[in-house]
Amino acid sequence: MLDSLTIQDLYIYPIKSLAGVRVSEAKVEEKGFKLDRRWMLIDEEGQFVSQRKFPLMAMLQVEIGADSLVVYHISHPGEMIHIPFDKEVEELTSVIVWDDAMPATLVDSQIDKWFTKALGVNVRLVKMPNSTERKVDSRYAVNGESVSFADGMPYLIIGQKSLEDLNSKLDEMVPMNRFRPNIVFTGGEAFEEDSWKKIRIGQVDFQVIKPCARCVMITVEQNTGVKGVEPLKTLATYRKVGNKIFFGQNMVALSNGTIKVGDKLTVE
Repeated sequence: MLDSLTIQDLYIYPIKSLAGVRVSEAKVEEKGFKLDRRWMLIDEEGQFVSQRKFPLMAMLQVEIGADSLVVYHISHPGEMIHIPFDKEVEELTSVIVWDDAMPATLVDSQIDKWFTKALGVNVRLVKMPNSTERKVDSRYAVNGESVSFADGMPYLIIGQKSLEDLNSKLDEMVPMNRFRPNIVFTGGEAFEEDSWKKIRIGQVDFQVIKPCARCVMITVEQNTGVKGVEPLKTLATYRKVGNKIFFGQNMVALSNGTIKVGDKLTVE
């Protein structure tokens, strides 16, 4: 069965908590895929904002251009904004993701105004400079890895069979985008990823670290920004350990390289 595991989808989330981008290949870096969660919206205190509090963030779509990100509201695709990958003048500020404070660069006040209007709340867009090292929790790091603005870990993998198992228990099926994985594979059994320690995708090695604890964010319908109770309610009936509900596995990369849709996944 193990030789039938294949990469089905790869996703990059350039701006934390905004819509993801499905890609055919992705460059594996220590902090996560290249461009993954290297930008983030913050409030007036420098705290990150997310769909947990502002579910309408789900409706802001992102595309990856040649030299910039393109962002637009799903209902107004013509009103887009371009966010350059690089800028000559960069002003540093301090930002907070959960318990971590770190330096980030302010992107552009005009871009801030666009996001503030789109979300109806005062926000600023920041970017993580290459020089910023936000360390993975020492309890889980393998080689002292750093991570992007992601919640805590550089990579999240989920099996398609795991989603199918969940959907078999729901009145209304949910798509994979509720769970914001970086890597989706086909083959194997439901929740097979729970038992893995080390895997290889193409020529890149990963260490599976721990199951991903899920929150109310997975209850946000990604095309409407409407929050409900599922699939968290159903997951709690059979995927709860202690006071946490698990779906998917967090990983760190043990090597760099490029992985592609269609690559074989091998369990070591």
